[in-house]
Parts: sequence; C-alpha cells; structure tokens
Amino acid sequence: MQITETSTDGLKRAFKVVVSAKDIDEKVNRRLEEVRQQVQLPGFRPGKVPVSVVKQRYGGSVLREVLEDAVGDSSRQALDERGLRVAMQPKIELEKYEEGGDLAYTMDVELLPDIEPGDMSTLELERPVAEVDEVQVEETLQRIASARSTSAPVSEDRPAANGDVVVIDFAGTVDGEARPGMDAKDFELELGSNQFIPGYEEQLVGAKAGEHRTVTVTFPADYGAAELAGKEAVFEVDVKELRQKVPAELSDELAKEFGVESLDKLKDSVRDKLKGDYAQVSRQRVKRQLLDKLAERHSFAVPQGMVDIEFDAIWQRLQQEIKNGTAGEDQDKPEEELKTEYRAIAERRVRLGLLLSEVGRRNNVQVSQDELNRALIAEARRWPGQERQVFEFFQKNPQAVENLRAPLFEDKVVDFILELATVNERTVSVEELLRDPDEDEAQAA
Repeated sequence: MQITETSTDGLKRAFKVVVSAKDIDEKVNRRLEEVRQQVQLPGFRPGKVPVSVVKQRYGGSVLREVLEDAVGDSSRQALDERGLRVAMQPKIELEKYEEGGDLAYTMDVELLPDIEPGDMSTLELERPVAEVDEVQVEETLQRIASARSTSAPVSEDRPAANGDVVVIDFAGTVDGEARPGMDAKDFELELGSNQFIPGYEEQLVGAKAGEHRTVTVTFPADYGAAELAGKEAVFEVDVKELRQKVPAELSDELAKEFGVESLDKLKDSVRDKLKGDYAQVSRQRVKRQLLDKLAERHSFAVPQGMVDIEFDAIWQRLQQEIKNGTAGEDQDKPEEELKTEYRAIAERRVRLGLLLSEVGRRNNVQVSQDELNRALIAEARRWPGQERQVFEFFQKNPQAVENLRAPLFEDKVVDFILELATVNERTVSVEELLRDPDEDEAQAA
C-alpha cells in the first residue's frame, strides 16, 4: 500500500492511497474461501463447492465487500500512522477501478486543532444569587389559586371589563352566509384571554347583561381555515350574563389537589421550586461569563466543515423565525449581514466546544452510564404515554444517544472548570437575576 500526502493547508490534509492489485486479489481469494466453506449449493456437499463456482456466483459481491474494507482499513492506517485526529468523516473519492488492477483513491480530511487550554485557576467569575422572599411565595400561591378559579355572577349593575366572563349566545356570518362552527349558546368567554379572533373580545368590553351587540372582525391572513383567511365576519352577540373569576381559597384542600398534605407543605414546595429556578438561572449566568472569558483567552483555527454544519443549523432556525415573524431585531436585517454575524457565532460555538472537549479529555471527565440513563428517563417523561417508543428510538439510534450525552458532558466540564476558578457570589434582586443579560449589555453600552 502506498500513501502519499498531496496537500497541506491549515487543518486540511489530502492524500492519495494506492492498494496494490496483489493485496486486493489475496483478500478476495481469502473471502471466497470463507464463503466456499459456508455456502450450501444443490449438488455439492458442504465445504466442497468448487472455488470457480463460488466466484461465478458470489465474485461480484465479494469484490465490492473487499474494496469497501480496503478503503476503510487503508484510510484508518493512513491517519493512525501519522497520529492525525480528524474532525469529521474523511471525504473519499475512488479513481476508476478495473478488476485485476490497483485500487486508488483520494482522501480529504480536516483535522482537529492542537489546543492548549489556559490555566483555569486564574479565571475570576461572578455568580449572581437572589434570595426567595415570602412576597414571591405568596404571589406564586395566588397564581396557583387563580389557575383553579371558578366564576360567580356579578351582583352589581356594571359593564363588563377585561378579566370578566361573559355568558353569550352568538352567530356569525361571512359574506352574509352562516358557516359551521361560528355559532354557540351559553358560551363562557373571558374577556382579555385572546381566545377569539383579534378584536372580538375588545368589542364586548363595556357590555351589560341583556345587551345585544354586533361584532365585526377580520380573520387573520394565516387563519387555519383557508376559506376564511383574511375575510370579514359579522357576529350577532347576546350578552346573557356577566360573571367574575373567583380564585380558589388557599387552603389545605387546595394543597391536596397538588399532592401535598397541607398549605404549609405547599408553601415549602413553592419555596423550594423558586430556589431551584433561581439557582438554575444563576448557573446559566455564571456559565455565560465563563464561556465569554474562555472565548477571549483562546484563539485557534477551527475546522471549517464543523463551522459549516453549525452555521447551517443556526441559519435554518433563523429562517423559520423570520418566516414566523419572531426573529426580533434580525427580522429586517440584510441577508449578507446576518450570514456574517451568525457565521461568527457558529465559529465561536465550534471553538468553545472543541476547547471544552479538550479540557474534558485531558482531565478524564466522563459521563457515567447512570447519568446517561437518568437523562434518558427524563427525556422519556417529556412524552407521556410514549415512553416505550422513546426508549426504542434511542436503542436504535446511537447518534441520538450521543446527542443526549453531549450536553451532559459539557455541563460536567463546566462544573470542573468552575471548581478551579475563583467564583465570587453577588446578591442581586430577583428582577436583576431574571433580566435578559443581553439587555444589561445594551444598557452598559
């Protein structure tokens, strides 16, 4: 076998590999002999089928198998002999092959860069922490009670306001024609809930029980029923009763609906949940600081193929957000500006990912099977009633398991670095902790 390095360009390498005809023939003959020992053909005893017959019947498939193995074995040998760590699957192109001749192919690879992580003990970070106070606990309990609210008739003679529930009969038409699903009797509609078409509920604010109103609205252009999208509709509405929401009473009985024995236990549960939520946000904030500092301290070339894959994933999500009108400031930016911006983000992500991977590799950071199993169980719980299908999916898809392992590994490496770094805690308000860090940066600028 001949291996010739034909090109070196940064992290890119190109090779030409030639496997001699003699090696190919030897491997083909060995494989044909194995097949001859195993195959059973009418008229021949097991193991006594002539090689010529086996070659006539199976020669083509054996040759393809041998060629595939030869490419795989020789490409691995070419990389192992040189101690090269590839970033992605090599790109291999076969030259024209004729049976009985040499096998020749070219191989293009991108290598992982040599990374020298900095001294993590010199990092100084700040972890914002917020305390849970009883006001937050009470506000959460009130939201819980509100979610279990009922409605009661309004005793006073007053007009409907947002938050009230109006009991209505209504019938709608489009182009003067009644349509299915556009009428109902004794329907309870909470004003301000945005349950109906935009503009509908607003036209009932101020109505009193016993009043009739004509509501005119236009179906949104992206309405689910295409035949109604963008069309004007007229609803004749009779307001029969005005009701107001009555939150559930904060009591031991309410607590039992959530699986705890008393209101005090429910308060403890709420308090613990808030603590956990704040701790998670706090960790995300310090992790973001850490990644920013690592990005500032480390600069090395990254495989462009990995950047391309990361950029494509980001770009697809962005295009969907633009389509949905949820891209924020990016909604109206020129495409070239967006591509430049997000390619830089993709490159940063790849560089940080490689750096964290190298830190983990050097320090033997590993994800245990128990940790992976817990993550798999948590993922399955996200799909109630489909847990078995989720487990089967992961059993059949090793790459899906790796996608589950990757964030676990990253978090363990981050925790490892945070143990080495100096992390100072700073007490902040809940509002400051929960504020978008991008907003903080914008204000600082």
